[in-house]
Amino acid sequence: MEFVKEIWEFIQNQVLGMQWLRELIGNGLAVAGLDLSSRAGGSILFFLYDLIKIAILLCLLIFVISYIQSYFPPERSKKILGRFHGIGANMVAALLGTVTPFCSCSSIPLFMGFTSAGLPLGVTFSFLISSPMVDLGSLVLLMSIFGGKVAVVYVVLGIIVAVLGGMIIEKLHMEKYVEEFIRNASGIEIEAPKLTKKDRLLYAKTQVETTFRKVFPYILVGVGIGAVIHNWIPEQWIEKILGNDNPFGVILAVLVGVPMYADIFGTIPVAEALLSKGAQLGTILSFMMAVTTLSLPSMIMLRKAVKPKLLAAFATICTTGIVMVGYLFNLFQSVFL
Repeated sequence: MEFVKEIWEFIQNQVLGMQWLRELIGNGLAVAGLDLSSRAGGSILFFLYDLIKIAILLCLLIFVISYIQSYFPPERSKKILGRFHGIGANMVAALLGTVTPFCSCSSIPLFMGFTSAGLPLGVTFSFLISSPMVDLGSLVLLMSIFGGKVAVVYVVLGIIVAVLGGMIIEKLHMEKYVEEFIRNASGIEIEAPKLTKKDRLLYAKTQVETTFRKVFPYILVGVGIGAVIHNWIPEQWIEKILGNDNPFGVILAVLVGVPMYADIFGTIPVAEALLSKGAQLGTILSFMMAVTTLSLPSMIMLRKAVKPKLLAAFATICTTGIVMVGYLFNLFQSVFL
């Protein structure tokens, strides 16, 4: 048992956390004459280490997830979802969301296609909630910082929010609040071409290049903010605003996260810095969920597909679920960390 624990700690610290990379960069900066104990030196170390670590994990994860995703093109996903009914359909939709695009704006076109194809509205909303919130990349990245226990529970709770959210939408019978051009769209069955292993590898490589170009600016901003928080903002400030002293920290984190637009890769360095400064775990995770699921740009894009009443219901359900997840993690923080 002790051997297994040591193996897991090695994977978490050296493979996922890449502590060897931190030491390598730190030694290089020290040789260059930089004082790593100073604010400027610490900021540079944080920035370079997190930027390179996230870029490496990003490319590897996109490649693996895109290869898996090549087996689930939209037409096949529609057929899979069409075989299930009730809560089973919501669960399958939420699980399919974990192997699809990395941000909400990317998953909205798929949601529109599924809805146009006649799939139940609640099922398509389970997919829409799950896709940006709990992709496979989030599982690995969260494991690299918060550990396996937090990552698994985060993903499980995210899927539960997606399933329950879709079921509530279904029970409210809000189909009439989908825009007419989507409701009246005629689904065209197109036989998905059979891909060879070489085709799938090429597809994964292309996805790495296009997604990296799209996501990298947000990673730069996120790592920059994280470096500032980590080395320049006093710990007492973070603890006062997002720590135990503020019972409304989760709600504040969600309100701050909604106007932003990023994906899980851009929020990770900010979350890492906040945790090191004393912010509560649930508050940090609720911030990440709000940014990836309820960003203002994605709400504007979704508004083109649904009417205000349905948009408001979606935002309310997601916000309620995210806040509950945040307080739950805060309540049991000592168990997770």
